[in-house]
Amino acid sequence: VQLQASGGGLVQAGGSLRLSCAASGRAFGNIAMGWFRQAPGKERGFVGGISRNGGRTYYADSVKGRFTISRDNAKNTVYLQMNNLKPEDTAVYYCATYIGLYYNGDTSKDVYNYWGQGTLVTVSS
Repeated sequence: VQLQASGGGLVQAGGSLRLSCAASGRAFGNIAMGWFRQAPGKERGFVGGISRNGGRTYYADSVKGRFTISRDNAKNTVYLQMNNLKPEDTAVYYCATYIGLYYNGDTSKDVYNYWGQGTLVTVSS
């Protein structure tokens, strides 16, 4: 599986961005997906995830109510809509494929096996 993340950029606090993650190489509809982020000097952490058919989504408490994950299996793409961005959201954002069959929002990066290259989001105050 190859993943290509895009959509990052510079935005003012309170603004919005939509990240995309395009997948190739496998039946995308059979794979749950996660989004992670890594700020400078910090560990890569779970942002949210979505089940294979998009019926279930999960979010970290820090982004709940502001971020929304969706997917379009016909386009092999998963999205991360980010609203009301805060300076603390500044990070490189990564999409990743979940290794298992049943997805329950697992937050450990160890159970995600393929990763995109990351896209930088910078939120200015």
